[in-house]
Amino acid sequence: MFDGDAAGAAPAGFQFGLTGPGPQGRWVVQAETDAPTPPNVLAQVDTGDTDDRFPVAVADEPVLQDVRVTVRCKMVSGTVDQACGLVLRYRDANNYYVTRANALENNIRLYCVKDGRRHQLASWSGTVTGGVWHEYAFEARGDQFRVFWDGQQLIEQRDGTFSEAGRIGLWTKADSVTYFDDLAGEAR
Repeated sequence: MFDGDAAGAAPAGFQFGLTGPGPQGRWVVQAETDAPTPPNVLAQVDTGDTDDRFPVAVADEPVLQDVRVTVRCKMVSGTVDQACGLVLRYRDANNYYVTRANALENNIRLYCVKDGRRHQLASWSGTVTGGVWHEYAFEARGDQFRVFWDGQQLIEQRDGTFSEAGRIGLWTKADSVTYFDDLAGEAR
């Protein structure tokens, strides 16, 4: 997906933000030998270890209300967290929905971030393996949200906080170094 972007630089067509304190995050395109779509991935490589720090990379397009967002992600390292996340209905760095997988906690959670505060809506516990590629999907239709991990639906939840269209994106936490590839969003 990031084949046309220069390695070592931020990708075109994205804006970057931060929810919480700490360093902004460093999103770069880099070559990765096991990239699902070779040769490049988008990597968040800043290792700032502030626990409530959430770097976000948001695509300029599409802007959708009812959407299915998909990505392949690999949690590479982190001692505070090893997380990869998907964002939808993004309004700004303090208002959006996010689902995140965490290899250190062995869980997947769904949150609403409103006015910069995360509110957990649902959670699933089970094996979440770091160091390997996973398929991750997040769907919104009206007030219904569904989360899929490696092809299995794990979470279904309703919430009406944000009903307007918004952008899609990627998310990490604390010192997570995470690779992403094949980000896509399609209307539902």
